[in-house]
Amino acid sequence: MAGKDRKIAVLGAGAIGSSVAADLTKAGYDITVIDQWPAQVEALRTKGLHVQIADGDIEVPIKAFHLCDLASANLEFDIVFLAVKSNDDRWLAEFIKPYLKPDGVLVGVQNGMNDDTLASIVGRQRVVGCCIELSAEIFTPGRVQRNTTHQGTWFAVGELDGFYTPRVKEIRAILSHVARCDVTNNIYGAKWTKLIANTMTMGPRGLLGLANGEASQLPGMFDVAAQAGRESLAVGAAIGYRIEPVFGLRADEFAGSNDENLMTAMKTLLGHVGGRSRTAPIHDHIKGRRSEMEFITGVVSRKGRELGIPTPCNDAVLELDRMINRGELGMEPANFELLKARLR
Repeated sequence: MAGKDRKIAVLGAGAIGSSVAADLTKAGYDITVIDQWPAQVEALRTKGLHVQIADGDIEVPIKAFHLCDLASANLEFDIVFLAVKSNDDRWLAEFIKPYLKPDGVLVGVQNGMNDDTLASIVGRQRVVGCCIELSAEIFTPGRVQRNTTHQGTWFAVGELDGFYTPRVKEIRAILSHVARCDVTNNIYGAKWTKLIANTMTMGPRGLLGLANGEASQLPGMFDVAAQAGRESLAVGAAIGYRIEPVFGLRADEFAGSNDENLMTAMKTLLGHVGGRSRTAPIHDHIKGRRSEMEFITGVVSRKGRELGIPTPCNDAVLELDRMINRGELGMEPANFELLKARLR
């Protein structure tokens, strides 16, 4: 695999997928964007994509397709970057499978631990893992607010078996136009470390509707986050995952005790996304969508039960999130008191 002659699809044109597509299009790659949001596809076709970002706005024309267009488009792709919520990864992997070349590769640019699911659909030899740290928001078709600068955005990619291959080197080179990008021989460990950070931040903060800076000031937030992180770390260790430096941290910055490493990861993530940004479940709630916490906090809760490891903090966060999704509870700051009460 080599060069900019690759046919690349970005499947999912939400905030993350659009940010990736904009940078790769600007870098000269042959990018096709495919999405299920009709208004977004039409805006991309007629007006192009505008990404607002502190280190320089990006405005580019975009080749965009509705899902229904692909059947007659006569396209095959060398690389597909799947940038959708974990709720949608299984059916969209099935959808794109016929359009992925026999030696093509599917890269899940997502939160969560979805690589084995993707591998079960398109084949393990056609999946490369990706761990992401990119904060962005989209509410208006064709316009994205990206919160992490290029220097403050971090990805890691890796073969599922840990080998260092030409294709993973190429994918790293491609994604280096979007973020600082590393290659890891421990992609499962890197993704679980990111999942731990998400259970500490996205978990409790995603119940409240507050900006990250506001949520950080709530009395007891640090302790709740630490408890969620310790539970997630214990479950990952029991599964066999080895945590490793993420978010561009060096090994010496991640060489303390487990508690110190958890706090380092959480503070680094929050520092990169900024105090004014809001975590993803809040965006989902505003848009009337179900959050993807079942694939983050929910993974810790379910695996904990299977392994006999108590996860009361993650269990409580998950149940409150489910109540919000069902409309039984509003997303509001008062939910933090409900969460603390359940933990007491």
